[in-house]
Amino acid sequence: MSTDFEINAELRTDTGKGSARRMRHADNVPAIIYGAGAEPVMLTFTHKEIAHQLENEAFYSHILTVNIDGKANKAVLKDLQRHPSKARILHLDLLRVSETEKLTMQVPLHFIGEEAAPGVKDDGGMISHNMSIVEIRCLAKDLPEYLEVDMSAVNINETVHLSDIKLPGGVEIVALTHGADHDLPIANIHMPKGIVEDEPVAGAAEAEGDKAAEGGEEGEKS
Repeated sequence: MSTDFEINAELRTDTGKGSARRMRHADNVPAIIYGAGAEPVMLTFTHKEIAHQLENEAFYSHILTVNIDGKANKAVLKDLQRHPSKARILHLDLLRVSETEKLTMQVPLHFIGEEAAPGVKDDGGMISHNMSIVEIRCLAKDLPEYLEVDMSAVNINETVHLSDIKLPGGVEIVALTHGADHDLPIANIHMPKGIVEDEPVAGAAEAEGDKAAEGGEEGEKS
C-alpha cells in the first residue's frame, strides 16, 4: 500500500511528566517511536498537524512517513491518548514497520450493500452492527485501509460472521487463528422491535370457519 500521510517530528531530550506538560502547554504533542530492532526515540509533534491528520479515518491504518531531522521513517499509529473531556491529544505511540515482519493492527469495517439486502429491501428488517473494527495481521505492504463487509445477500434473521469477510491477499483476521469458537458475529438483520412477521398460521382459516358454523347452529336453536 502506498504511503499517503507524512508527519513532521522533532526529537526531544526532556522526559517526565513536567516536560510533557510544558510541551502540551506549548500546543505540542509528546510521542515515542519504537520497534523494528531500533532504539525507542522520544518525539514531539505540533498539535494542529496531528489533530488535522486524525480527522481522516485512513490515518489510523495506513503506513505513515514520519520525518525526523530530515530522515523518513515508516511507521504506524499504535496507540493514541486523548484528554477525557477536552479536544486534546495527549500522547502518540508509533511503531516502526519492517518489510519482513508482520504487523498486528486494527482496521475499520465498511459495510456495503445494506439497502439492497433482501432482509431490508423485501422484508423491512433492520441491520445491527456488532463490530466496527477488527484486528488483522499482515505485512506492511499488504495493510488494507479497511475491510468490506458485503450485506447485499443477507436475509432476515441471518447473521454475518468474521469468516464471511473476503480478505485481501496476505491478510488474516487474528480472532480466526484461535479457532472456530472465535468466529464472532459482525452484523445481523432482524425485524424491528414491536413488529411481528406475517406468517400463515396452520389451521387458522379452519378455526374461523368452525366459529362461524357454531354461531349459525346457535341461531337455529334459538
